[in-house]
Amino acid sequence: MNRITVYHYDAFSTKPNYGNPAGVVLHADSLSDVDMQQIASAVGFNETVFVLKSSVADLRLRYFTPGHEINLCGHATIASIHCLKDKGVLQEKTSLSIETRAGVLPVSLKTADPTLEIEMRQDRPQFLSFSGDVELLAESLGLTSSEIESSLPIVYGSTGTWTLLVPIRRLSSFMKMAPKNRIFPDILKENPRTSIHPFCMETHDPGAFMHARHFSSPYSGTIEDPVTGTASGVMGAYYLTYMNQVERKVEFLVEQGMEIGRDGRVFVQATRGDQNQDLEISIRGTAVFVKEMKIE
Repeated sequence: MNRITVYHYDAFSTKPNYGNPAGVVLHADSLSDVDMQQIASAVGFNETVFVLKSSVADLRLRYFTPGHEINLCGHATIASIHCLKDKGVLQEKTSLSIETRAGVLPVSLKTADPTLEIEMRQDRPQFLSFSGDVELLAESLGLTSSEIESSLPIVYGSTGTWTLLVPIRRLSSFMKMAPKNRIFPDILKENPRTSIHPFCMETHDPGAFMHARHFSSPYSGTIEDPVTGTASGVMGAYYLTYMNQVERKVEFLVEQGMEIGRDGRVFVQATRGDQNQDLEISIRGTAVFVKEMKIE
């Protein structure tokens, strides 16, 4: 029986046991799909990332929840690149490309001494209308429908991974949230395997622009994702699409994880292309090594 080394990194934080934990497995080319799924299930984090060789990019990343593989994961990407930098694999590289199921995406590294910051481009934003029952949606989050911001649309959004973006009126609603993940698929009829991402424009940190939580699809095998990269990125696309159709470019911080003791920050950049509908999305963040684990 093989013992696989998994490096535990916390992304979007410089302090261990804050931000979002990710498992990182290097040199994973010999592992089968079943192996990867079993390892991710044993680790138990929202995502474990496997680093492989690529014929079309500098490296290939595969992302597994405890329940299934997903196309793209922001925090696990940040964690894996930080791990590769720590191990000396990247040497003095300041940019590279990663092959994912969402496509080949560019990543850049910048050291703001002593912190390593990693920026990753995300997939082209997509949105899909939500036509489900808002009362049931609110109930599934432990809220009433009056706590949802009715002046903004509830939509499915993706910059590589789909989530339902739910605008919330007040910051005070977030501590009350108690997700009933098992009923999400019955409510999310257009996209039943997606997660739910409530957010608002009130924040605890005066330097942050948006506050959010992220509740997992029941198929993923987890309840809540503490600090999310792809969902934060799609919030930048949501802002330019539905909230501010004048600005060409926005940069802001998202705060997340406070309610579950895993406070973290994601830097988001959203830019309009030549065509008003073409948006380029990137996120930036840090990571910190926590410990090494052995999985049989």
